[in-house]
Amino acid sequence: MQTNNKQITANSQRLQVRDYRLEITDNSASCILHPASKNHPASNFLPTTKKEVEQRGWDELDVILFSGDAYVDHPSFATSVIGRILEYEGLRVAIVPQPDWHGDWRDFKKLGRPRLFFGVCAGCMDSMVNKYTANKRLRSEDAYSPDGRHDKRPEYPTIVYTKILKELYPDSPVVIGGIEASMRRLTHYDYWQDRLLPSILVDSNADILIYGMGERPIVSIANLLEEELNKTDAEYSTSETFHNLMLRHPQRQTAMYLSRKDVKLSDNDILLHSHEECLKDKKKQAENFRHIEEESNRWEAQRIVQAIGDSYIVVNPQYPPMTQKEIDHSFDLPYTRLPHPKYAGKRIPAYEMIRHSVNLHRGCFGGCAFCTISAHQGKFIMNRSKESILKEVEQVVKMDDFKGYISDLGGPSANMYGMHGKDLNICRQCKRPSCIHPNVCKNLNTDHSALLDIYHAVDNIKGVKKSFIGSGVRYDLILHDTKDEAINKTNLRYARELIEHHVSGRLKVAPEHTSDTVLKIMRKPSFQLFYDFKRLFDQTCRSCHLNQQIIPYFISSHPGCTEKDMKQLADITKRMGYKLEQVQDFTPTPMTVSTEAWYTGYHPYTLEPVFSAKSQKEKLAQRQYFFWYK
Repeated sequence: MQTNNKQITANSQRLQVRDYRLEITDNSASCILHPASKNHPASNFLPTTKKEVEQRGWDELDVILFSGDAYVDHPSFATSVIGRILEYEGLRVAIVPQPDWHGDWRDFKKLGRPRLFFGVCAGCMDSMVNKYTANKRLRSEDAYSPDGRHDKRPEYPTIVYTKILKELYPDSPVVIGGIEASMRRLTHYDYWQDRLLPSILVDSNADILIYGMGERPIVSIANLLEEELNKTDAEYSTSETFHNLMLRHPQRQTAMYLSRKDVKLSDNDILLHSHEECLKDKKKQAENFRHIEEESNRWEAQRIVQAIGDSYIVVNPQYPPMTQKEIDHSFDLPYTRLPHPKYAGKRIPAYEMIRHSVNLHRGCFGGCAFCTISAHQGKFIMNRSKESILKEVEQVVKMDDFKGYISDLGGPSANMYGMHGKDLNICRQCKRPSCIHPNVCKNLNTDHSALLDIYHAVDNIKGVKKSFIGSGVRYDLILHDTKDEAINKTNLRYARELIEHHVSGRLKVAPEHTSDTVLKIMRKPSFQLFYDFKRLFDQTCRSCHLNQQIIPYFISSHPGCTEKDMKQLADITKRMGYKLEQVQDFTPTPMTVSTEAWYTGYHPYTLEPVFSAKSQKEKLAQRQYFFWYK
């Protein structure tokens, strides 16, 4: 068998990286440093320029990631996580953050073509939500860009970046992922264009889409492609090679745009109404969504297939929930927890918010109708180990600007850590999108003791003066009567410790509305529970001599909400002494129950008509009830 010298060099470099990592991983992933780090501070980050690549002694890259966000090497930033997870696998990875999509496309050319594939992620938020308010006005700043600048990313970066890469390197595979791609994997309503759009695979021309949290699928794809190249002795992967490989080895948690001849339908597939049928009949779009949401929240899902023209969008089932070992591995990688040195002297708003925070878990079983968390992360809680959490807290304590205060020990919902089904066999069969609506599942363990143990351990770390909870708290979990007095007492103790020790002046909670009719559509509990929790909050503050406030969030113009409902909200909150601050208009975002009801006029589960305030006049009329005092 013959091969060229370049390929031999590339393989030996890759082995050196793998050997180097294996030699030290037994001690601690956090001690992984690059040999050039003493001379080049940027070398503790993944390379972003040709010069940084050369400083590592690399003459080519395996994977190049393009991101709509600034590069912050932190486990809360999606592209950094994917980059680090691939680096751990021994691959040579670079990140091109916020490439200039104008002019000669030099940012897309500067690192050349990768051996395996390009990766594209629009960022940690849907680009349109990040850019525009519910009234389609430009937001005051882009939270994920240096100095909050608006001109650092285009609208729909997933599509823009992928099209440029396909024009420059038509034969190179492009893998897309992140929240923007994930929520647009099938036919979806786009609020900003006010029309139904096909899967983002169609408009972007990407080779494959990873939905949800991408560590396992991206590693599986990379390793499979690496094996294929080694077998065939090829220098680079091609779209044809990639396509054929993915057909032979379908990847979990991915979607592809395939010709009908490449898809063999089975009785187990869920065949949705076609894109064209949904364009003609909104009720069919609503019918589709129920299947999409249910499968997104299952332990073992079925394959979803949707026709568009003479092709299919095929969505393969997601992976089961991550094990604790897997999620620890993702968080324990050698993040610097800092913005890349290229941003010296610049402020990245999203980083300022999370720089001294620690995420405890992934997933949310709340199933709120307007939220995309469960559609992206799933409803099953994936908990980090206590050891992994404490190790990250100790990293935060060592940061130069740390003053002793952890800003948030949280997650998608702050107090779901450690919660799971008592009998996981029941969970494996479940299709409910929410474990707590319309009532708390009898199989759900709502014990807060594991979370209290984390709080106590963190507060005992030298250098930590106080740890706060900045993420949203589900007070319905705290107040739920479990019929087990020991758990009820623990949950009450959690509430009191939370209020006494972990609130930095204001505790934010999200009742969302006061109308039971609207709350039912939102999948939120009765407003009566907010009264109960506020009473507990106020009593605890009085007994501990604390001057603290509880700040409720509310939404106007949600499907099912009328002016009468908003008048009731204004009357109730006025009587409670609130002048509301944390409020917003409902924004239809891809792949939520609320968005489908708003666009189609039908509830996806009942197919009954639902009223929505749609015109600017109707929306403004509802919003004004928030500000009766003005």
